[in-house]
Amino acid sequence: MKIKVLFVCLGNICRSPMAEGLMISKIKARGIDHIDVESAGTSNYHIGEMPDNRMLETAAQNGIILESRARQFSMLDFEKFDYIIAMDKSNKADILKLARNDEERKKVRLMRDFDDKSDENDVPDPYFGGHKGFEYVFDILERSSENLLNSILENRT
Repeated sequence: MKIKVLFVCLGNICRSPMAEGLMISKIKARGIDHIDVESAGTSNYHIGEMPDNRMLETAAQNGIILESRARQFSMLDFEKFDYIIAMDKSNKADILKLARNDEERKKVRLMRDFDDKSDENDVPDPYFGGHKGFEYVFDILERSSENLLNSILENRT
């Protein structure tokens, strides 16, 4: 049975598609075939768009290909996904507003819950910053996605 992971940020053009791309890369590198990954945004600002060019560039410089198009999180995602990973507390709160029960609420976690090098809660949104901000977010997502993947494998295989 497939394990399904959804990464969620605000617009689904920076943080969550990078987390998706990183996780897909890690899954392929390990030869894992029972985990599916997608991303979404809590807003409808960028539906159908490719990731931000600066995030595409950062990903490419690190050997990651981002192919997803932005979509909005919906209540149906609670049924489809086992893990719903929010990039910040605001995204998590918006997701939890749609949850209908404790089972759905338990699926929602913060990405930085899996960051073993920081006690910060939020993956900062690099959208209004420069290139260094995108690199910083990449570093956070790289180590957090590795730890998340290890946690999923430990708990669900």
